[in-house]
Amino acid sequence: QLILMGPYSSDSDLELSTVRHQPEGLDQLQAQTKFTRKELQSLYRGFKNECPSGLVDEETFKSIYSQFFPQGDATTYAHFLFNAFDMDRNGSIRFEDFVIGLSVLLRGSVTEKLNWAFNLYDINKDGYITKEEMLAIMKSIYDMMGRYTYPCVRDEAPSEHVDKFFQKMDRNRDGVVTIEEFIETCQKDENIMNSMQLFENVI
Repeated sequence: QLILMGPYSSDSDLELSTVRHQPEGLDQLQAQTKFTRKELQSLYRGFKNECPSGLVDEETFKSIYSQFFPQGDATTYAHFLFNAFDMDRNGSIRFEDFVIGLSVLLRGSVTEKLNWAFNLYDINKDGYITKEEMLAIMKSIYDMMGRYTYPCVRDEAPSEHVDKFFQKMDRNRDGVVTIEEFIETCQKDENIMNSMQLFENVI
């Protein structure tokens, strides 16, 4: 069962709004990402505009992200996405976290993208994907896309989708998917690679 973080107390709100996080130097970020200096400057301006403190908490992330999917409920997927971007698991996303993740998603190699996707699906970050984790992500994507996008989708569709996926991926039938199984299956399966395109479209 997924429990989303509740609203922050007013104390931590105050604390977050007064923290001014200075990002790493542009040169360092340019070396770590596939963005040009100009692109990084432009991304940083946009980031600072939305988040003057230089840090994004989960509630802010959800409200920004939900604007892109007015036809559905994006809060649960945004929660998972936030955790995938929040690399040091401290409850806020720095500009560095954001651009490093974005660089992988937009310009990374297939393997880099699959590694990132695995991290998203591995909700509890134990190095394995369970069927429950995969179902939670899949349901959140269906919720986000909204009833109007898939009017013919039945309620059981996400779990049927996951059953098929999981059966293909869990090669040794031990009930969990490792990163090796995940990458190998995805690369060999054209349908899964096409589904990964859907995944990219919802970033």
